[in-house]
Amino acid sequence: MITAKPAIAIGVRNLVKQFAKSKTKAVDDVTFEVSSGEIFGLLGPNGAGKTTTIGVLTTAIIPTAGSAEISGFDVVSQPNEIKQRIAVVPQQSNLDRSLKVREVLTFHGAYHSVPRKEREALADKLLDELGLGERKDEKVTRYSGGMAQRVMIARALMHAPDVLFLDEPTNNLDPQSRLFLWDRIRAMNADGTTILLTTHDMEEADKLCHRIAIMDQGRILVNDTSANLKKMIPGGTVLELRVSGPAMDGNLRAALEAMPGVTKVDGSQDDAGETPDESAQSEPGNATYRVYADSARNLVGAAAQAIVASGYEVRDLSVKQPTLEEVFIFLTGKHLR
Repeated sequence: MITAKPAIAIGVRNLVKQFAKSKTKAVDDVTFEVSSGEIFGLLGPNGAGKTTTIGVLTTAIIPTAGSAEISGFDVVSQPNEIKQRIAVVPQQSNLDRSLKVREVLTFHGAYHSVPRKEREALADKLLDELGLGERKDEKVTRYSGGMAQRVMIARALMHAPDVLFLDEPTNNLDPQSRLFLWDRIRAMNADGTTILLTTHDMEEADKLCHRIAIMDQGRILVNDTSANLKKMIPGGTVLELRVSGPAMDGNLRAALEAMPGVTKVDGSQDDAGETPDESAQSEPGNATYRVYADSARNLVGAAAQAIVASGYEVRDLSVKQPTLEEVFIFLTGKHLR
């Protein structure tokens, strides 16, 4: 087992991956670093390049260009050294369904040359910590999806990795299992494990990560703390409006932009999913606008007046502080899909 941990756990420089039959780059000139002891989040929609990036970092995928290192070792030229220092919890269960849960852990420990007594004691300890101790002698087939996810996390920790990769760790889990895993991820990090987490769950990234890189279409758009990312929203207040009316002709957007304290207005027509065109009318229907403003004071009343004066009807209205989803919409003009 390796105990020495350099200051930089993960270093990625100008990373590119383009698959042979694809015209686009799955990962396009990506650069970032993860410090030892950090929980770092790669946040983005399905298809953003998150899983491909993890594939490169875990030596499963050969990059097209650029470089990546784990604990100072190169992913292409030193894969064996890296495999000793990392663990991966994939999106889908890859547990051996013929084994009992405790056997899954002890076999993994044996593979990584953990001494027998040590691996047996560690397996029991990890299963107890993850709430699985009373069912450790049951086969994997008897476990729910959330419990299987816990087993994969326990297995990953059997050889004390420098870096733990969690690829969409709570995807499709029920709320109780999700919250439980969040607590365990925090505990693992408190014990010194560096964690790279990929997710399309804004709340998950916000709750867990010390820093977050927002990724879309293979590129990293921003990389900072959650608090600093939210400061990117102009004004600091977001008013979301859903309206219906005769046509999306740009008059309402102009009226909203003219309100005192408003710094930016984004809009989309619900049916077409396109930004309303100010120069040409579109079909009647619903539209959603996001109004970014300096303050919530008087914002709702002024917006309601602008909507009515422009010939529209309010379908829904909410005022909120910026979230990571608002940051993503602000950067890309679209919801996280």
